[in-house]
Amino acid sequence: MAMSRLPRLLSNISRRTVVSQQYSSSQANHEDKRHTATEENTVKLTDSCARRLLEVAECKQFLRIVVDGGGCSGFQYSFEFDETINDDDSVFEKTGAKVVVDNESLEFLKGSTIDYGEELIRSSFKVVNNPNAVAGCSCGTSFNINI
Repeated sequence: MAMSRLPRLLSNISRRTVVSQQYSSSQANHEDKRHTATEENTVKLTDSCARRLLEVAECKQFLRIVVDGGGCSGFQYSFEFDETINDDDSVFEKTGAKVVVDNESLEFLKGSTIDYGEELIRSSFKVVNNPNAVAGCSCGTSFNINI
């Protein structure tokens, strides 16, 4: 990531406002142009992630992942279900399950894998193998980057 983008991203993260637009057929026609992923900016989905998304997401819903400032390590992952795909989003799909990431968050998630895990005390979607993270907390939702 270019160093000139980092200060702007860091300042925008704390006051992030998600502007929603209705997903229309005109947006769907342009989807292929907006969401073309190359190998270096791909986010992968595990089989368990795709399977669980298909089980819990309602019609036309997908999992949105946002990186925000905060958490015990400096940045944190935020997961939510959404139905709106914005112009600055990238879509990653496996067996019909979709994960959407905005371009600013994608800078922090490039090369990562999204998984779904079930543990004794919780079940959750999580980011694993993030090559951009140099440290993280034990809960798995917070991470730090090398600037």
